[in-house]
Amino acid sequence: MTHKIAILGASGYTGAELVRLIATHPAMEIAALAANSRAGQSMGQVFPHLRHLDLPDLVTIEEIDFSGIDLCFCALPHKTSQEVIAALPRELRIVDLSADFRLRDPAAYEKWYGNPHAAPELQKEAVYGLTEFYRDEIRAARLVAGTGCNAATGQYILRPLISAGVIDTGEIILDLKCGVSGAGRSLKENLLHAELSEGYHAYSVGGTHRHLGEFDQEFSALAGRPVEIQFTPHLIPANRGILATAYLRGEASEIHATLAAAYADEPFIVTLPMGETPSTRHIRGSNFCHIGVVADRRAGRAIVIAALDNLTKGSSGQALQNANLMLSLDEVTGLMLAPVFP
Repeated sequence: MTHKIAILGASGYTGAELVRLIATHPAMEIAALAANSRAGQSMGQVFPHLRHLDLPDLVTIEEIDFSGIDLCFCALPHKTSQEVIAALPRELRIVDLSADFRLRDPAAYEKWYGNPHAAPELQKEAVYGLTEFYRDEIRAARLVAGTGCNAATGQYILRPLISAGVIDTGEIILDLKCGVSGAGRSLKENLLHAELSEGYHAYSVGGTHRHLGEFDQEFSALAGRPVEIQFTPHLIPANRGILATAYLRGEASEIHATLAAAYADEPFIVTLPMGETPSTRHIRGSNFCHIGVVADRRAGRAIVIAALDNLTKGSSGQALQNANLMLSLDEVTGLMLAPVFP
């Protein structure tokens, strides 16, 4: 059976990444592509690297006939998905890549995103889309909320360790570097080549980054008490990739054993041998996440480093992994692409 797929927001980076992945998916066919600002253009005009594909032209969301669509990916900007998804047919299965349904508490959404939740009733049925930890819920879901790319990377390091109680949750420092595609495709002065290249900088310093809302939500639920981590993101002059470094109080050997056991059967999460560290160049363009553990020179402290591609495992690849589950397909279908190297 071939499932008909629609992508809303197809002219953005995550929309293009979805098209790239679904193009070779044996059980999915892209039946509709929406991009209101580019309606009437072909996908090849917007993204020349996709011009070899036989794809429908871009249209407005209102022009799509959803009666023949099995699943819809919503790759729209933050603060726009709530109203759009609320207007879609109730029987339509949806994977949202924006931040609009990630936070279960509408008050938390307003705190971190600055405006009231536009679809609080719909929020009640949204399932958080970190695939490795919410599989059963995702399989049965109608609406899945994809995680933030930074939030996913940090959680792959920390969730098993918090659950197992092998680290001090009061002393977690997460230092993260992200490629510029994580900021989206819209024109911004600080993302111009002359502004960004030949250096990198911290941003949202001191606990203001919106993905902290996801960390607070998920880590506190795991621990059964409030957990607040210290988190600083940095923008690096690279197109893709996230490298997250966590500084932890705990025994490195125990931390490594906990992560290795937690991810032993996971197809996309790789725990490297003790002492080996990952690189973004080894996961580029793939749905894999590599995690390494190193003992600090001080006893009882460890450094854990994770690398993933923010557009793939951090967003569109994760979305496709979730869609596979929702459509009762093998979750790795269309996602076993080797990383691009060099």
